Amino acid sequence: MRARGDPAAAAAAAPHVSIILPVHNAEPWLNECLESVLQQDFEGSMELSVFNDASKDKSMTIIEKWKVKLEGSGIPVVIGGHASPSPRGVGYSKNQAIAQSSGSYLCFLDSDDVMMPQRVRLQLEAAAQHPTSIIGCQVRREPPNSTERYTRWINQLAPDQLLTQKGTRGCREELVSGSPGAAPSPRHPPWIRGPLAGSQREQVFTSNGPTVIMPTWFCSRAWFSHVGPFDEGGQGVPEDLLFFYNHLRKGGGVVRVDQSLLLYRYHPDAATHSVLETTIWTHRVRFLEERVLPHWAAFTIWNAGRQGRRLYRSLAAGTRRKVVAFCDVDENKIRKGFYCHEDSQERPKPRVPILHFRAARPPFVICVKLDLTGGAFENNLRSLHLQEGRDFLHFS
Repeated sequence: MRARGDPAAAAAAAPHVSIILPVHNAEPWLNECLESVLQQDFEGSMELSVFNDASKDKSMTIIEKWKVKLEGSGIPVVIGGHASPSPRGVGYSKNQAIAQSSGSYLCFLDSDDVMMPQRVRLQLEAAAQHPTSIIGCQVRREPPNSTERYTRWINQLAPDQLLTQKGTRGCREELVSGSPGAAPSPRHPPWIRGPLAGSQREQVFTSNGPTVIMPTWFCSRAWFSHVGPFDEGGQGVPEDLLFFYNHLRKGGGVVRVDQSLLLYRYHPDAATHSVLETTIWTHRVRFLEERVLPHWAAFTIWNAGRQGRRLYRSLAAGTRRKVVAFCDVDENKIRKGFYCHEDSQERPKPRVPILHFRAARPPFVICVKLDLTGGAFENNLRSLHLQEGRDFLHFS
């Protein structure tokens, strides 16, 4: 950690960066989390804005202790909370922490995570170049083998897979000059990755959350105010996903700093476990119907199994009529010949053909999970020489 000069002068000046830290019963992790704030190598002005959401443990005692230490090092600490005995949720706490802060940029931090020393500095560099983008970063998972496939996915997404384009005009920020695969523009440090101009790849529909995860977010206050605030529905609301969708609707970009700048902790008490998968599924389907499917006159669902049929049943009636076929590699499903939507109120009940994937026609909505078939599915998809975003998108 570098010294930040006169603490009194630092406290008097408006901070450039506000670290936004909602806290609810975070005693086991807070010391390590707050130590990582102190260890930032960013030499500009920053503050820590903490909002206590009805913690019943020793979180506030730990925060008060760290307030003295942080302010002694030139990092002002703003502490807020409420008198209710019950927590009001992550969305509410984030909004309150932002409202009581004053930095031009917002660095989001979960109380169970740990920042690497260069996080604020590198993400601020990216945010200054991409003022209408959410800036994320790569992460290191703790424990190391928890959510292994998901962690690999969020860390390895190519720049042009971070963001959707179809139906979201003007949302891309140019990172490279020329065609995909060109060298980064000299004005961008090599560790900054963002969507390639003109790309059509659409992995934003693939996961239960944003393509850059919420605990890594960094953005300007002005852009947050344009998009936000977070939904305050409380427990069970995917406030990060809803904000991300609004961000895309308003033309926002997504940029990832390709360094691991956060230790992202997995544990049973994490707030993400309070959100039902069915809730997230409903929001994902509605966003797919809003942003992509209106642009397709007809499409095929790749996967005649449980997930493909679930997507079909979840679609609005008008969208279901656009589904011309399911496709698969399972000979038993293909021999069956069709899928009958038994729960439909239509008469006769809809019957959708089931084809071999080579006999089906794009565009495809793919409901096959990636990285689970030893490469067989990925090889089948590559063999068709399709373009992601134009000919198919993943919804797995």
